[in-house]
Amino acid sequence: MTILLVLTCICAFVSGFLYIRCRMELRSLYRQLEEIEDGSQMELAVNSRQRPVLALCGILNTILSRKDRRHIQYERAEKRLKQNVAGLAHDIRTPLTGAIGYTQLAQECTDAAKRARYLQTVESRLAELEDMLEEMFLYTKVTSEDFQLSVRKVPLLPLLGDCLLSQYTKFEKAGFSPEVSFSSEGACVWADEDALRRIFLNLIQNALIHGEGGLTILQRADGMIFENPVSEDSRPNTGHMFDIFYKNDPARGKGSSGLGLFIVRELMRKMGGEAMAETAGNLLRIRLVFRK
Repeated sequence: MTILLVLTCICAFVSGFLYIRCRMELRSLYRQLEEIEDGSQMELAVNSRQRPVLALCGILNTILSRKDRRHIQYERAEKRLKQNVAGLAHDIRTPLTGAIGYTQLAQECTDAAKRARYLQTVESRLAELEDMLEEMFLYTKVTSEDFQLSVRKVPLLPLLGDCLLSQYTKFEKAGFSPEVSFSSEGACVWADEDALRRIFLNLIQNALIHGEGGLTILQRADGMIFENPVSEDSRPNTGHMFDIFYKNDPARGKGSSGLGLFIVRELMRKMGGEAMAETAGNLLRIRLVFRK
């Protein structure tokens, strides 16, 4: 009976000691969490050897580590968004300011020939602005979860021909004509016709705006290739060309929103295909691979 009483007392003492020690460790964790909430970058630590307390400390450190990573990612994304918005605002303001300036010149000019040139420049600047706004609108559609495409067999050559003809004036101004080579003139692909038209136009405009003169379009069994020369000092980073708001020209002075190739990739993916880029010497080669 005496032994049982002694054992009971020992068990009660040990339990009480462990309870008090556990409360002390929990209070320590609470104080550390308060410091972290105030901005401390410390990691939680305990002196206890009790598995539940150690497990709790480990779980809390994991949660805090994930929270810190998400916070860093959020801050980077927010900074990138602000930079992109500022750049986009500059891109939009440039043709708009130019159009306003030439409109004022046209109003003040008495020479009919000069006035016509000014108004033609105004029209060109407003066309640039319209293209940018259209790409921004398309960007919001493409990135929406509700955006759907109607994929069917689409003949390539007639659609490409329409797109090239619509850019005839720009090719004439640039001083070159595109070269087109089809291994099969009756070639068809699985695509949404409107989406494919936008892809072709964006790739053509990319060559006109950022290329060094010349555009070759090749049709192959697995898809299409758009190829244009680029200068050595403005060779794009093919690993980031399809990123949103990517611009190889830091001056951002070529009438582009930086959304064109991003839209190309997203439309290709939504149609079950892919867009890839590579450089070979002084040539930029963008390959479209369509769904089989």
